[in-house]
Amino acid sequence: MAKFVLWGTYCENALEKRTPFREAHLAGLQQLKDAGTLVTLGPTQTSSHVFGIYEASSQVEVEALVKGDIYWREGIWTAVEIYPWIQAF
Repeated sequence: MAKFVLWGTYCENALEKRTPFREAHLAGLQQLKDAGTLVTLGPTQTSSHVFGIYEASSQVEVEALVKGDIYWREGIWTAVEIYPWIQAF
Protein backbone atom coordinates (compact mmCIF):
# COMPACT_ATOMS: atom_id res chain seq x y z
CA MET A 1 0.00 0.00 0.00
CA ALA A 2 1.15 3.51 -0.78
CA LYS A 3 0.58 6.68 1.22
CA PHE A 4 -1.07 9.80 -0.13
CA VAL A 5 -1.36 13.27 1.31
CA LEU A 6 -4.45 15.42 0.81
CA TRP A 7 -4.52 19.21 1.04
CA GLY A 8 -7.71 21.11 0.39
CA THR A 9 -9.85 24.12 1.16
CA TYR A 10 -13.15 24.66 2.92
CA CYS A 11 -16.00 26.89 1.80
CA GLU A 12 -16.71 30.17 3.57
CA ASN A 13 -18.60 29.72 6.84
CA ALA A 14 -17.68 26.03 6.80
CA LEU A 15 -18.36 25.55 10.51
CA GLU A 16 -21.98 26.58 10.00
CA LYS A 17 -22.54 24.99 6.61
CA ARG A 18 -21.13 21.59 7.61
CA THR A 19 -23.56 21.10 10.51
CA PRO A 20 -26.23 19.04 8.68
CA PHE A 21 -23.57 16.78 7.15
CA ARG A 22 -21.10 16.41 10.03
CA GLU A 23 -22.43 13.13 11.49
CA ALA A 24 -22.36 11.37 8.11
CA HIS A 25 -18.90 12.81 7.37
CA LEU A 26 -17.45 11.60 10.68
CA ALA A 27 -19.07 8.17 10.32
CA GLY A 28 -17.52 7.75 6.89
CA LEU A 29 -14.11 8.81 8.16
CA GLN A 30 -14.38 6.34 11.04
CA GLN A 31 -15.09 3.52 8.58
CA LEU A 32 -12.00 4.45 6.57
CA LYS A 33 -9.92 4.69 9.75
CA ASP A 34 -11.16 1.28 10.95
CA ALA A 35 -10.28 -0.23 7.55
CA GLY A 36 -6.76 1.21 7.76
CA THR A 37 -7.25 3.46 4.72
CA LEU A 38 -7.34 6.77 6.58
CA VAL A 39 -4.32 7.57 8.73
CA THR A 40 -5.42 11.05 9.79
CA LEU A 41 -7.57 13.92 8.56
CA GLY A 42 -8.63 17.26 9.95
CA PRO A 43 -8.96 21.00 9.49
CA THR A 44 -6.39 23.66 10.13
CA GLN A 45 -7.04 25.71 13.25
CA THR A 46 -8.81 28.38 11.19
CA SER A 47 -10.95 25.77 9.40
CA SER A 48 -9.84 27.19 6.07
CA HIS A 49 -7.92 24.10 4.91
CA VAL A 50 -8.10 20.34 5.35
CA PHE A 51 -5.12 18.00 5.58
CA GLY A 52 -5.16 14.22 5.45
CA ILE A 53 -3.05 11.12 4.98
CA TYR A 54 -4.44 8.03 3.30
CA GLU A 55 -2.98 4.58 2.73
CA ALA A 56 -4.35 2.94 -0.41
CA SER A 57 -3.44 0.96 -3.50
CA SER A 58 -3.65 3.97 -5.84
CA GLN A 59 -4.21 7.70 -6.09
CA VAL A 60 -7.36 6.98 -8.10
CA GLU A 61 -8.74 5.07 -5.10
CA VAL A 62 -8.07 8.00 -2.76
CA GLU A 63 -9.61 10.46 -5.21
CA ALA A 64 -12.76 8.33 -5.37
CA LEU A 65 -12.97 8.19 -1.57
CA VAL A 66 -12.56 11.94 -1.27
CA LYS A 67 -15.07 12.71 -4.04
CA GLY A 68 -17.51 10.32 -2.33
CA ASP A 69 -17.28 12.16 0.99
CA ILE A 70 -20.39 14.16 1.82
CA TYR A 71 -18.25 17.24 2.50
CA TRP A 72 -17.12 17.16 -1.14
CA ARG A 73 -20.56 16.37 -2.53
CA GLU A 74 -22.17 19.20 -0.53
CA GLY A 75 -19.48 21.80 -1.30
CA ILE A 76 -17.98 22.03 2.19
CA TRP A 77 -14.62 21.10 0.68
CA THR A 78 -14.12 23.38 -2.31
CA ALA A 79 -10.85 22.05 -3.71
CA VAL A 80 -8.57 19.12 -2.95
CA GLU A 81 -5.14 18.08 -4.14
CA ILE A 82 -3.85 14.57 -3.58
CA TYR A 83 -0.19 13.60 -3.91
CA PRO A 84 1.75 10.36 -3.49
CA TRP A 85 3.77 10.73 -0.29
CA ILE A 86 6.99 9.16 0.90
CA GLN A 87 7.25 8.97 4.67
CA ALA A 88 10.92 9.63 5.47
CA PHE A 89 10.64 9.28 9.26
